[in-house]
Amino acid sequence: MSAPVITSLLVANRGEIACRVMRTAKAMGLTTVAVHSATDRNARHSREADIRVDLGGAKAADSYLQIDKLIAAAKASGAQAIHPGYGFLSENAGFARAIEAAGLIFLGPPASAIDAMGSKAAAKALMETAGVPLVPGYHGEAQDLDTFRDACERIGYPVLLKATAGGGGKGMKVVEHVGELAEALASAQREAQSSFGDSQMLVEKYLLKPRHVEIQIFADQHGNCLYLNERDCSIQRRHQKVVEEAPAPGLSLQLRRAMGEAAVRSAQAIGYVGAGTVEFLLDARGEFFFMEMNTRLQVEHPVTEAITGLDLVAWQIRVACGEALPITQDQVPLIGHAIEVRLYAEDPGNDFLPATGRLELYRESAAGPGRRVDSGVEEGDEISPFYDPMLGKLIAWGEDREQARLRLLSMLDEFDIGGLKTNINFLRRIIGNRAFAAAELDTGFIPRYQDELLPVASVLSDAFWEAAAQAFVQSQPSILRKDDLSSPWAINNGFRAGLPREITLHLSCEGQDRALKLGNLNPNNATLKGDQLLIEQRGVRRQHRVIRRGEFVYLQWEGELRRIESYDPISAVDSSHVNQGGLSAPMNGSIVRVLVQVGQTVEAGAHLVVLEAMKMEHSIRAPHNGVIKALHCQEGEMVNDGCVLVELGEA
Repeated sequence: MSAPVITSLLVANRGEIACRVMRTAKAMGLTTVAVHSATDRNARHSREADIRVDLGGAKAADSYLQIDKLIAAAKASGAQAIHPGYGFLSENAGFARAIEAAGLIFLGPPASAIDAMGSKAAAKALMETAGVPLVPGYHGEAQDLDTFRDACERIGYPVLLKATAGGGGKGMKVVEHVGELAEALASAQREAQSSFGDSQMLVEKYLLKPRHVEIQIFADQHGNCLYLNERDCSIQRRHQKVVEEAPAPGLSLQLRRAMGEAAVRSAQAIGYVGAGTVEFLLDARGEFFFMEMNTRLQVEHPVTEAITGLDLVAWQIRVACGEALPITQDQVPLIGHAIEVRLYAEDPGNDFLPATGRLELYRESAAGPGRRVDSGVEEGDEISPFYDPMLGKLIAWGEDREQARLRLLSMLDEFDIGGLKTNINFLRRIIGNRAFAAAELDTGFIPRYQDELLPVASVLSDAFWEAAAQAFVQSQPSILRKDDLSSPWAINNGFRAGLPREITLHLSCEGQDRALKLGNLNPNNATLKGDQLLIEQRGVRRQHRVIRRGEFVYLQWEGELRRIESYDPISAVDSSHVNQGGLSAPMNGSIVRVLVQVGQTVEAGAHLVVLEAMKMEHSIRAPHNGVIKALHCQEGEMVNDGCVLVELGEA
């Protein structure tokens, strides 16, 4: 049978992974096909494709998770192959079978391998048979509450509930004691069903201070399989990776080989083909435990590409065409060190709730040696509540870890983003943290250094407000006279004939306000050239980046980009969401559960409403004891940020 030829590739995904896959496909001369929901009609991945197909719908369940629509899109566009990306249907054996049945090529492992290893429960059973060390847990078929309660008592709290059909933190909950189990299990099952179309769960012992180390494996159709070194993904928040690096700091050659060979044996045992990742928990004694296998390309694959010089998407395409792996295990490169961070639309100051809105400012770090940005957005794009909030990834490579770390810090400093909340300052604090610099890594890193990573907002200084006023005034579109500098029309201080010589500028930034007299600003102390404001304060001259977007000005101050706007103090109103005991939606999303009724008495901390946004559930809880006075939402309803959902009166 002759090897298949791929000339056109459909990417059954969205965002940065779709853009990244299409970049390699185009470089290889392939025609690229994008699919999009109604919401994503003008998204970047759709704009960059050669051909685009509208799947309709808004939520993933109505678009990217519709197998029949995806197959029809491939047929209509003439695509011979489908790349699943990650998330969505990338680890769905039914999708792989449907593609094969349609006479198309699936850029992933055989459906049998997904069945064997794509399910966390099946993978653990297989590893147990193969003698690979496992974390104590339960991964059986029974899914009732009593079964999980008995398993948790046997394992011992705390435990970790996990969706068997997916990853990325979806359908994953830590349970500290039996009183939390019922609600946590129900919530995790709903998240898993929504994200992966499968509510099956497993539970395992929640280890303290482990490292998350994973092995990148790759196999061809000729029986060859090798491991491409390892990645450390220990810096996590709510079990979702935030920072990844390769190789794992401090890993000995012997331990790397032992973990790599175990991963390869696992893959070969099930006839694996293509890219995959075997994930382990590594304790301080150097013992490792199998956690799961992801039968797809990972979000963090760029750090492996950086230290090997390989293009894993190109390998996927060539392996799907029947080619053998081009190198042997002994030839796998390991050059330098690479670190990646994930940029999310979320509010670290508000429990990392997802953020939606328009990207009014978006400028990526400059390209160059050892600097890479994989993103799926551009300035002006709308970020919706229907999908994962990841905007992109910043990847830095260096000859050693410290060079990569400093290069990544520089990239974060150069990155300009505004219009909605993001985690970019949080990322900057992680990479700049002294413990991270010393490679003191484990999955408890973020909680341990939370006070440093999420500092309480401080009062903005007089020096900041002076610079903010200079930035705001000098960045305004110029209508001043240039031919006569002594003219009052050449002075931007608020002079107006027949009115007071100066006016007061009212500025607001990060919830703080300040009134400044324009006449008190010395124009000789500040110069704006391009987007650089050179300002002298108390004999010291400093340079700050200034970017104007309409009525807003962004000023880089003490390493962070701050959004400044003017306001009218007379018409200013309180924008607080608190409204006579009303509890409001913290973000745009849909109501998945209403747990109370009007007239019901509730205790502080009780779950009232469950809101879903960006494939994660968020509970609205009672801040104090009280009585439900009114409900302003119902299940299935879409609500906006700030919309009052529940009115809670005194008990």
